[in-house]
Amino acid sequence: MSADLDLGESDELLVFPARTVRTHLGMEGNPIAVYRETLKWGQNRLYEMFREGTPAASLVRARADLVDEVLRCAWERFLPSEAKDIALVAVGGYGRSELLPHSDVDLLVLHQGKALKTHQQALEQLLTFFWDIGLEIGSSVRTVEECVSLAGSDLTIATNLLEARLLCGSQPLFSSFSSELNNSSAWNTADFFTAKRDEQEKRHQKYDGTGYKLEPNVKEGPGGLRDIQTIAWVAKRKFGATTLSELGSRGFLTKQECDELFAGQDFLWRVRFALHMLTDRREDRLLFDHQVKIAELFGYLDQDHNLAVEQFMQLYYRTIKVLSCLNDILLQLFEQAILGTQDTQNAKRLNARFVTHDGFIEASAEDIFRRHPHALIEVFLMLQRHPEIKGIGAKTLRLIRRDRRLVDEGLRSNVHARDLFMQMFRQGTGLTRALRRMNRYGVLGRFLPTFGDIIGRMQYDLFHTLTVDEHSLYVVRNLRRFALPRFAQELPFCNEIMLRIEKPELLYIAGLFHDMGKGRGGDHSEIGSEDATKFGLEYGLSHTDTELVSWLVKNHLLMSLTAQRMDISDPKIVGDFCEKVGSRKRLDYLLLLTCADIRATNPELWNSWRESLLFGLYRSSVRAMERGLDNPLQVKDLVSEIQRKTLSTFSGDSGAIKTMWQRFNDDYFLRHTEEELLWHAQAILGASEADLPLVLSSTLETGGCTVFIYMHDREHLFALSTSALAQLGLSILDARINTTDDGFTLDSYTLSEEDGTPVAKDQRQQEVAQSLQQILRKDNTEFVPVSRRLSRKLKHFNTPTNVFFKQDEDRNQTVIELVTADQPGLLSLVGRVFQKRGILVTAAKVATIGERAEDVFFVTDSNGNAITDSEQLVQLRSVLSRTLNGFDANSKIKAA
Repeated sequence: MSADLDLGESDELLVFPARTVRTHLGMEGNPIAVYRETLKWGQNRLYEMFREGTPAASLVRARADLVDEVLRCAWERFLPSEAKDIALVAVGGYGRSELLPHSDVDLLVLHQGKALKTHQQALEQLLTFFWDIGLEIGSSVRTVEECVSLAGSDLTIATNLLEARLLCGSQPLFSSFSSELNNSSAWNTADFFTAKRDEQEKRHQKYDGTGYKLEPNVKEGPGGLRDIQTIAWVAKRKFGATTLSELGSRGFLTKQECDELFAGQDFLWRVRFALHMLTDRREDRLLFDHQVKIAELFGYLDQDHNLAVEQFMQLYYRTIKVLSCLNDILLQLFEQAILGTQDTQNAKRLNARFVTHDGFIEASAEDIFRRHPHALIEVFLMLQRHPEIKGIGAKTLRLIRRDRRLVDEGLRSNVHARDLFMQMFRQGTGLTRALRRMNRYGVLGRFLPTFGDIIGRMQYDLFHTLTVDEHSLYVVRNLRRFALPRFAQELPFCNEIMLRIEKPELLYIAGLFHDMGKGRGGDHSEIGSEDATKFGLEYGLSHTDTELVSWLVKNHLLMSLTAQRMDISDPKIVGDFCEKVGSRKRLDYLLLLTCADIRATNPELWNSWRESLLFGLYRSSVRAMERGLDNPLQVKDLVSEIQRKTLSTFSGDSGAIKTMWQRFNDDYFLRHTEEELLWHAQAILGASEADLPLVLSSTLETGGCTVFIYMHDREHLFALSTSALAQLGLSILDARINTTDDGFTLDSYTLSEEDGTPVAKDQRQQEVAQSLQQILRKDNTEFVPVSRRLSRKLKHFNTPTNVFFKQDEDRNQTVIELVTADQPGLLSLVGRVFQKRGILVTAAKVATIGERAEDVFFVTDSNGNAITDSEQLVQLRSVLSRTLNGFDANSKIKAA
């Protein structure tokens, strides 16, 4: 064993005693094979210990110990024992003796200039040997002077070298290196702290400032291991602290905080260890591929309304929440200690309980929350009222964490505390920041226990990209943005409506409560509505205001479902929606809540097309309400009004367009805007027989790229068109199929790229139109094979196919609601099933909800009548289910 090895504990207590490792390495055989086998033996032993429940802190140290001894033995094989001018140094995470199964082994070969030439061949052989035996080495070869120079100009290098640890070689050379590095004028403590704090802020911004993503990064995300390391680096630079526990002895952490920090670190290490073990590579992202496996590995079991993976992820999110809070406290304390920012003489009194100094709010006394528990709510209201305050001081944060247990039933029923909480919503300004801090520091979930139940709760799907609590706070944030002039251009229409809302605080409360019923079984909208009613009555809202908040929570999905899954061109659908809403006031509130909810659920969900659907439904509803729900506009009158408005902007022969329109049915006019009708008319009137099929593309005010097809009708054009569009890498958002009495088809498809982004104008849209036109000109083509692969994320979900039917007697058509797993070319697959069974599609409403497709088809039989034969419908359901469940996309159709 190397004489300079300081284990800090007896050899017998190590997982991999040096003598045992050396015995393995000394076995006969090819050295590379022997060393590889030794590392494999050690890795298997670590995996066994992991499954036995050994703390991760012990495992990462044990892995480092094993690699230490392997490297020392290898060094002795290649370098002469008398070499005193060279050293092998562990740096970075390996320097901290923290090594996961597939982490990089960061090494520094330290030399004295001339020594490099002497040992160059041996070093090259040594480093090659390290790679050959399976170690992922990150190496640098430098002199002391080069290390100091590079550390002075590069923060990452300075941080790596800060954790240097001698493995073998020259102790004097390493001591010189350590001394020179510590005495270097570059990166003094203040500069180092400021740089690491700024580095953390930029890193957090890469993850949108939240660690509560669907697939979080355990190492780099907010609240992750890198945040803990940042604390350790600053502590080492300032105090020379070699362990985080020294922060406790120096008064920077209480015992409880130390325990929480170490428990959180061990949990994240354990998660990261499991990721390395399951993937057999370096992996720091908790991807869907791994979440279920880790939950199973950790012993979680599915429960009613709470999957094992959801339980595991909730613990993960709650852990990073605690670590984020501790990170806030420590960095602020470091700032005061290092930068000298705390000036107690400069305190300004806010009221009897709070003061401010150095831009932070502080409790006026150490026992303030114990004497006045309502101050645990008041402190966040004070933050709202004083936007110039940067945040809550570290000492007060610590008091809040210590005394938050006082947020009990007594405080929840305290009239003054309730009034303070309601003032936060009425204040409006700064509400989002205040609620986020209440949640971050563990007060909001205690004051509203129903909110506490959803903290860290994730839903294992691709639709919801945030935890339920984080999503709810984003909804409130979005509602606040509607009211602020600086964000007015995001959604001007919503800003306009928001400014006439009488009581915006009711909207904010509805946003906070809208998903609070999740995870408790049953309809979360119904459960949340009951919670909102109880809250409103207890917190002093009038019965009228309480009823509005409760109604909004109960119906927060009504508008989005109506717009996205129903034919809102149908006056009856609009009328039914208006009946459920009841008033213009409710309609205004509901539109704003719906827009805020969709934009907070998944950034990819909101687009100009979805916006046009919601705003279109809103405008149609306003017109219907103004006319009177008991006096609806008749279809013929509505069609005449649409035609009149279109003609008012038409510069050509009005007689020609009127004659052409006589061939088209009412549905055609109801399903298109005046802008689209004008576009179609100009194109059709200007086309000759030789131009058919006519395929045009454009981006209209309704949003999304629209492709319009005009041609002689042919059998099952829907199946052919949708398969061609799918093969072009496009997603279909909406389909409107119309056939004239004289055998022409007028089909419109609203499209986006597969990833949800808009279809680029000009060249891409032209490419789509030309490709589709070429395919439609081939009379013998019935279907275009779709060769696009299922995405990585979609592979990990198993959504069973469900098919529902209902009859639209007014339009003599059948409505098919299909819920199934999303996949490339899904619509074309469904279209081929319809083709095989003689079913005609008149319209389709397409909604992709994460990994689920929830599509609605409006269909007739081959004679244009509704499909009413129950046996035929049963067979259709069976064929769709059999076709869509579990087969390759291009072979599935055989089942039909």
